[in-house]
Amino acid sequence: MALDDHIRILSGVRLFEGFAQDQLRLLAFGAEAMSIPAGRKLYREDDDADSAYIVIRGKVGLYREHEGNRVEVSTGGPGTVLGEMALIADSRRLTSAEAATDAEVLRINRSMFRRILEEYPETAERLRLQIIEDLQALIMRIEEVGERLG
Repeated sequence: MALDDHIRILSGVRLFEGFAQDQLRLLAFGAEAMSIPAGRKLYREDDDADSAYIVIRGKVGLYREHEGNRVEVSTGGPGTVLGEMALIADSRRLTSAEAATDAEVLRINRSMFRRILEEYPETAERLRLQIIEDLQALIMRIEEVGERLG
């Protein structure tokens, strides 16, 4: 995919709403496109997290391990952001992610993302509020799974 394709994809992602064209260009330029065959893990629960992933094509499943059993949390398709907490803080993965189908993702590393936030503080504040909202929703989904595991 060309840089303009990546910019177009990023512009449609809720997390990047309100980004100016030059911000999207910088983000797309620093992103790494990856193809992932069905069944391959993108990352594992409790791994160090240093990047987020945008699903471009296909589906990626998020799950947790509990007593040797795999418990599905959600599945993300095109436009879904996976692991966005890694963009703003040193953290560990809350879930594992595996390609449910052949998939393509854009990997965005923390250092590139932080560079944008440092250069555009108004964008940083808007994103902070949005990420908090998204993380609260994810934590609620994870807690619901935990309750089912009882």
